[in-house]
Amino acid sequence: MNVDALVLAGGRATRLDGADKGALMVGGATLLERTLDAASGARTTVVVGPPEGVPAEVLTAREVPHHGGPVAAIAAGMAALPTPAADAVLVLACDMPYVADAVPVLLEAWHGDGAWAVDADGRTQPLLAVYDGATLRAAIASVGEVGGASMRRLTEGLAMVEVPVARAAADADTWEDVERLRKELS
Repeated sequence: MNVDALVLAGGRATRLDGADKGALMVGGATLLERTLDAASGARTTVVVGPPEGVPAEVLTAREVPHHGGPVAAIAAGMAALPTPAADAVLVLACDMPYVADAVPVLLEAWHGDGAWAVDADGRTQPLLAVYDGATLRAAIASVGEVGGASMRRLTEGLAMVEVPVARAAADADTWEDVERLRKELS
């Protein structure tokens, strides 16, 4: 099975006062570095967001419209991938420092339309997931206007395997989250 990866790193981070989440240091590495390490087995990786801090061998893309949300980011990342399409596409938000714990479990569980993480509170995490490449492309096409579209709209109708990942879905959405994660990973 060949796998491509999309790393979403272009959000507004409003609860972090607009800080660049990918550049935040947690456990001796930036959140972007941790996510890229988790995706290191991918055939091709695209970071959707600012190109600063992205290694030269990793492709970059920007969503249209700028800050158009995760569906626009996924669409931009998919458009940047080479053809033919990979069998599977990892979609990883760059704000989860334990993401490497989830990637192999998601890839192993994947069948059908994909597999997504379920956090410790039972919430599905569509930005910590592996999708069938052809299915994801078709879902993007069915959305139409991707700017501002919801992940729920993108994924409605997909038969996803739910994979409990507990702490692997812990994210850095607030400064309190960042400090807690820094303590855990120090």
